[in-house]
Amino acid sequence: MFPDMIARDIGVVCEDPKMLTSVDFSGRPFHFIGVGGIGMSALAHVLAKRGVPVSGSDLRLSHITQRLQENGVHIFWSQDASNLKINELPQVVCSTAIQLSNSEYQAAQALGCPIFHRSDVLAALMRESQGIAIAGTHGKTTTSSLIGYLLLQAGLDPTIVVGGEVNAWQGNARVGAGEYLVAEADESDGSLVKFVADIGIITNIELDHIDHYSSLDEVVETFQTFANNCQNVIGCIDCPTVRDRLHPQISYSLDLDAGATYAVDCVSYRADGTTARVWEKGAILGRLNLKLLGKHNLSNALAAVAVGRLLGLDFLTIAKAIATFEGARRRMERRGEFNNIVFIDDYAHHPSELQVTLAAARLQLQDSSTNTRKRLVAVFQPHRYSRTKAFLAEFAASFADADLVVLSDIYSAGEAKPDDISGEGVAALVAEHHDHVFYRSSLQAVSQLLTDILQPGDLVLFLGAGNLNQMIPEVMAYFQGVEQELSQEWRSHA
Repeated sequence: MFPDMIARDIGVVCEDPKMLTSVDFSGRPFHFIGVGGIGMSALAHVLAKRGVPVSGSDLRLSHITQRLQENGVHIFWSQDASNLKINELPQVVCSTAIQLSNSEYQAAQALGCPIFHRSDVLAALMRESQGIAIAGTHGKTTTSSLIGYLLLQAGLDPTIVVGGEVNAWQGNARVGAGEYLVAEADESDGSLVKFVADIGIITNIELDHIDHYSSLDEVVETFQTFANNCQNVIGCIDCPTVRDRLHPQISYSLDLDAGATYAVDCVSYRADGTTARVWEKGAILGRLNLKLLGKHNLSNALAAVAVGRLLGLDFLTIAKAIATFEGARRRMERRGEFNNIVFIDDYAHHPSELQVTLAAARLQLQDSSTNTRKRLVAVFQPHRYSRTKAFLAEFAASFADADLVVLSDIYSAGEAKPDDISGEGVAALVAEHHDHVFYRSSLQAVSQLLTDILQPGDLVLFLGAGNLNQMIPEVMAYFQGVEQELSQEWRSHA
C-alpha cells in the first residue's frame, strides 16, 4: 500500500496542512500511476483542462481513460518504469492503492521525481480556491455532486471533483471559471486531515475502513482535525457522533425538534421522489422537491441547502436546482428495464448504506395501484475481508427490506484472503435472518442464477463497491432477448 508513513518519508504529508504546498501547477508535467481510478482520473482531468501536461498509466481501457485521452492525457497501458521517460522528472501522483513494489513508483523514487499522494494534489487545488469539502463515512458522492450541481445551476461556475460520475458534467470532474472548488474529501486513508476549506460538510461518522482505523475514536480524531481546518463547518446532527463530538457551527437534521439550523417537516417519501418543508433557524424557507429517494437523500439535500444559504443564495434558486438533480452514477442508478424487470446499480457496501439503499428501493414497490413491482432482489458483493469480518453481524441483519438476497464471494480490494471469512460464510449468517438467500462463488455463477430466478415484476438492486456491476449488461441482455422472443410470439398469435 501507499500508507501515510511512506508518504511522510518522501515529504508528501505536511505536518501543518496550512503550510504552502510544494505541488507545482505552473506547467511542470504530472504523471499519474493508475490514472483510470475514479479519484485519480478526476484530478488528471482538472489538470489537463488547465493546460498542464499530464500523462498516466493504467491496465485497461475504459470510458474514463478514453475521456482523458480526448482531453490530451497521454496514457500508457502498462505500469512500467519506462513510462516516466515521456517527461523530464514529472510530478508523480499515486493513490493509496499503489504497491511499493510498483515499478513506476520505484523508478520515480530512483529518478528523484516529486511524488505526491492524490490527496496532496486535491488539497493544493483547494488552497487556490474557495474550497467546499464534503466529508463523511456515507453520502459524500451524492452530497458533493448535489452541491456542485447547485452552484452550477446558480451561475457560480464551480470546479467540481467528485468520486462518481454525473451526467450534468459528463464525468467525475469539471473545470469552471468561478472561485469555488467543490470536492469530495475522503477519510478512508487518513488524508482528510490535509484539506483546508472555507466550508466543510460532515454528513456522518462511522467506523468503516478497518484496514486503516482500529477504532471509532481514531476516525473521530481525523474528522476533528478536518473540522479545525475549515472556516465554516456544516454537520448532520442526526448522527450522534457528529452532534456530540464535533458540535458543528451550522447543523441540519430531519427532526424539526432537534434544534438544528436547518430542518424539515411535512415530509413525503414516494416512489418518484421526496418532498418536504424546509426550516431555517425556526422560520419556514419553503418547499423542497427532489427526485432522489429515501431519508438519506433528503438529508444530503439539506446539506446542499445549508451550503447555498451560507453562500447567500435565495431559497428559490436552491430549490429549483435541487428539484432537477438526477443523481450520480452507481447511486440508485437505473440501468434499464427488460421483460418488466428493473435493474438498478448502487455503490453501497457498508451495512448502514445497504439498509438505507434497500429502504429507498422498497419505496418503489409500495407505490400506487399503477405499480407493477412485486419483489425486491438484492444482489450483494461484500467488499474487503477486513470490513466484512468487522461487521459480520451488521451485514447479516442488513437485508430485511429485500425479498430475495443473492451473495457472491468477497471482493478482496487487494487484501490477502484470510482463513476465517468467506462469502459462503456471510451468506450462511444472512440466512439466519432471512428466508430466501442464495450464494454463488463466482460472478459468472451469480449471473446464471439471476437468469434462472428473476421474474417479471422484480426490481433487482446490484450492491457493492467491487466489480459486481460488470455483470449487469449481460443479465439485461438475456432478459432483453426473452422480451423480444415473447413479443415475437405474441405478434405471431395476434
